[in-house]
Amino acid sequence: DAEEYQPPIWKSYLYQLQQEAPRPKRIICPREVENRPKYYGREFHGIISREQADEILAGVEGAYILRESQRQPGCYTLALRFGNQTLNYRLFYDGKHFVGEKRFESIHDLVTDGLITLYIETKASEYISKMTTNPIYEHIGYATLLREKVSRRLSRTKNESRKASVTSEENTPVEKITSLVRRAALTQNDNHFNYEKAHNFKVHTFRGPHWCEYCANFMWGLIAQGVRCSDCGLNVHKQCSKYVPNDCQPDLKRIKRVYCCDLTTLVKAHNTQRPMVVDSCIREIEARGLKSEGLYRVSGFTEHIEDVKMAFDRDGDKADISASIYPDINIIAGALKLYFRDLPIPVITYDTYSKFIEAAKICNPDERLEAIHEVLMLLPAAHYETLRYLMIHLKKVTLHEKENFMNAENLGIVFGPTLMRPPEDSTLATLNDMRYQKLIVQILIENEDVLF
Repeated sequence: DAEEYQPPIWKSYLYQLQQEAPRPKRIICPREVENRPKYYGREFHGIISREQADEILAGVEGAYILRESQRQPGCYTLALRFGNQTLNYRLFYDGKHFVGEKRFESIHDLVTDGLITLYIETKASEYISKMTTNPIYEHIGYATLLREKVSRRLSRTKNESRKASVTSEENTPVEKITSLVRRAALTQNDNHFNYEKAHNFKVHTFRGPHWCEYCANFMWGLIAQGVRCSDCGLNVHKQCSKYVPNDCQPDLKRIKRVYCCDLTTLVKAHNTQRPMVVDSCIREIEARGLKSEGLYRVSGFTEHIEDVKMAFDRDGDKADISASIYPDINIIAGALKLYFRDLPIPVITYDTYSKFIEAAKICNPDERLEAIHEVLMLLPAAHYETLRYLMIHLKKVTLHEKENFMNAENLGIVFGPTLMRPPEDSTLATLNDMRYQKLIVQILIENEDVLF
């Protein structure tokens, strides 16, 4: 129950320091400055020296002015009083104001954030350097009370559409769980296909006070205080993100589509062994298309293939690709090939591409097979499982070669460029490698029982 939920004990020391940080004090120029940039206000004092700026700001902690450089006209400097000294920063403007990575709508916000950062880093540098040594991430005992409840809810909805479960249970007490608790519950109770996945962290601006879900410390500053995983919603300091394990549990609410989505992200979000697109299409093809002449070589209508893609993006595993909707099996085969082509990281990953090509160049068949097997072991688990399942299917296709005229070599020609692409977008490299791409897929099909 919501009443039973005990939130973690957030560490408030850095929050208290932020509250104590000096407040910005704008020192207005008493005279009208000619040629003042339109994006600066009356805090701009024109061309003055560092010494003059120091005199203007003397004794007023948090005071600031803007000035134009004497030595480099057209270059602007923020002069800021902190720690009983005047600090000078080269100031830039590109629609927003910045001195480093962070960009601000106003000079006032830039100075406010800068003072907070300077104050906290001055007062708590040793504390900050040790923040990651005893993270709450590794001691999530506060999740225990809700794990049983979450487990029951997840198992109840396991075979239903995840989108439907998210909508129908949006207002339950379980929604009050942090992403950390939700992930812990998923990991321990419902994630049977526990593929490793790195978090997809992106710099994020948090509105209102926010705490790091790794170290439990306050995320200080006005903007870009930390990073958020765009797949699971985990919020952490940028420095803490380096220590978070590769245990991302993507949240379906954050996965907006099926095609063009990272393979591991998709299977973890849906808690499936392979992408549901692969399972659905292969099931349909094996049910009614194995004897279809030119299977995978003959193209279906592009607009119909796009319709199938949209159906998966919209309906997930509920997408209807039956014969009553798409009687031409080549449309389903085309949709499957399109899924593989649209992957941001191919099934045979960029990291392993060159190793597969080198293995294909080995002349001795036994040594070549052994080399390919070794490289297969380097694939991420979800990629390996998807490739294994596809090769089993393509082997079945070759068993009907007399009817469909598709042997392992023909399928290699079709699937080589679909399953593997060179890391650099080079037409020449692609052309040079095409015969090896074909050979790799051909060998995988012919030896799927040995290699997998």
